[in-house]
This record gives sequence, structure tokens and C-alpha cells, in this order.
Amino acid sequence: MTDDQLLRYSRHILLNEIGIEGQEQILSSHALIVGAGGLGSPVALYLGSAGVGRITVVDDDVVDMTNLQRQIAHTMARVGQPKALSAQLAIGAINPEVQVTPIVARADAALLDQLVAQADVVLDCCDNFATRHAINGACVKHRNPLVSGAAIRFDGQISVYDPRDNNSPCYACVFPPDTTFEETRCATMGVFAPLVGLIGSMQAAEALKLLSTAGRPLTGRLLMVDGRSMEFTEVRIARQAGCQVCRTAH
Repeated sequence: MTDDQLLRYSRHILLNEIGIEGQEQILSSHALIVGAGGLGSPVALYLGSAGVGRITVVDDDVVDMTNLQRQIAHTMARVGQPKALSAQLAIGAINPEVQVTPIVARADAALLDQLVAQADVVLDCCDNFATRHAINGACVKHRNPLVSGAAIRFDGQISVYDPRDNNSPCYACVFPPDTTFEETRCATMGVFAPLVGLIGSMQAAEALKLLSTAGRPLTGRLLMVDGRSMEFTEVRIARQAGCQVCRTAH
């Protein structure tokens, strides 16, 4: 690390669980963020500020006035611009050393297959089950850890699905793709602004822990947050032997 890097990341280096070695692992890592909205905003800002060397941001949407209530990576000046490009500017304003690749496209299976293979950690910050399952399928295929978060109304959840761990479930073990879920979107249901910041910040924390091997990740545990009462509930989740996605991958 350079003298400037030693200064910039000194508070990480002071942590016994991270230190110089852990920070160097963060600096040499590549994170893939799918979705640059409410969850993707704090994820991008914290991973960038922490020095993740390469960050790829995928989002096909543009910044809208209604996003600014909670999507803190975006500004009034960037309304109408692609969110992926806006996130790149936001990261660059904090840490210009980070190499950010914005991809203005929908994260379909073919694109994810290509991008997940290049990443060290994947962060699911999207808002629909089809994309979530496509991300999970690519992560299982390429044995890449997935940090998945979700938030709607006052309710949030986060977990880590790690195909490298034979005991870890995948996203499909917990939310089977053939199960009918009601798609709930912020545009119709609303979302408490700080909740996406809370879940997104925890996603960034889990990703940095995975990259630096600090602490114990949320693998095998689903953490749920009730923002009304600020109560946290943890549920143990197990790999399902009959899962159609990951049963042949372990």
C-alpha cells in the first residue's frame, strides 16, 4: 500500500480482524453490485469508501425524482441519468482510486453468467424475484458468495448465500423459484427511507467481511428487521437436498 492508502484506510488497519493483510485483500477485490437504487446506493458508497479495488454496477434504470427520498448515491443534478453512471460518479467523488465499471443494462442470465464469473463477491440489490433467482443461479454455477438484501415498507431482510460452503443454502433453497410470491414495489407499497440504508449498509459490511475474512458472515442465517419497532429476528436456514438449483453443485 502507498502512504496515502495507509492513511486513508488506517481505521481498518487498526482493527485486528482486518489489519494490513485484510485491507490489501479488499483493495485487490472485485465486487459486483446488481441494482443501484435504495440498497445499491449505500452498498456502492461503502464498498467504494472502504477501497474495494474494482466495482461493477449493473442497472438499467434512470434517476427519478421519487428516488431521491432514499437512494443516497443520486442527486438532483443527475435526475434523468442512468443510475449506474450516477453511482460511478458518487463512488469517484469519495474514492477516485476505485475502478468502477457501470453497465446500463438489465441483468439477465447471459450477462450475469459473464459478470459473476469475474467477481469475488456479488451483492443482490435488485427489486424483483426473477432477477434475484438469475443472480443466485450464476453464483451457484461459479461458486461465488452472494449477499442478498431486500426492503419494503418498514420490513427488511439480509442473508449470505455461499456456494463454497457445503452447508450453506442458496437463495432458491429459502425462496423456491416455483413458489408464487407477491411482487411488492416501492412505487405502490412505499418504503421507509432509512430502512434501505440500514439493509444496504449491512450488505456492504457482509461483503467486506467476506473479502477480508473478518468476523463471521450471515451464511445460513436470515436476519429480518422490523423498522417500526427496530426489532431484529434471526432465523436459521438450511440447504435443501431437493433444491433444483444447488443440489448438484455441492
